[in-house]
Amino acid sequence: MILSAKSCMIAGSVLGFLSVSIGAFGAHALKPFLLENNRLDTFETAVQYQMYHGLALLLTGILGVLFPKADFSIVGILFLVGILIFSGSLYLLCATGIKWLGAITPIGGTAFLAGWLLMGWKLLATEI
Repeated sequence: MILSAKSCMIAGSVLGFLSVSIGAFGAHALKPFLLENNRLDTFETAVQYQMYHGLALLLTGILGVLFPKADFSIVGILFLVGILIFSGSLYLLCATGIKWLGAITPIGGTAFLAGWLLMGWKLLATEI
């Protein structure tokens, strides 16, 4: 197992915490900067997808405990990679204004999609 169920759940908890922290920081300290540069929506999207997939990591860990033979570790890795690339590139875009960062965001989105598809596939193939 590459990524344990417990590691997925811990990562999900940490990323959920960071989503709330980053979101609050953006809503208060960064809001004038983000509004001035027309990047508030982009920032909010990054925070939302980080939170959704932090919760997805918690779910992945729970599924890993419930169905250990299915090995959901790759699903967890795909969600982590998705968060780093999707949300990370959007955070950097918001902070720097470097437009080409938006071109790598879909790579993170593809990792999210692959994670959800693989999760579904593993659940279909698992006896419940």
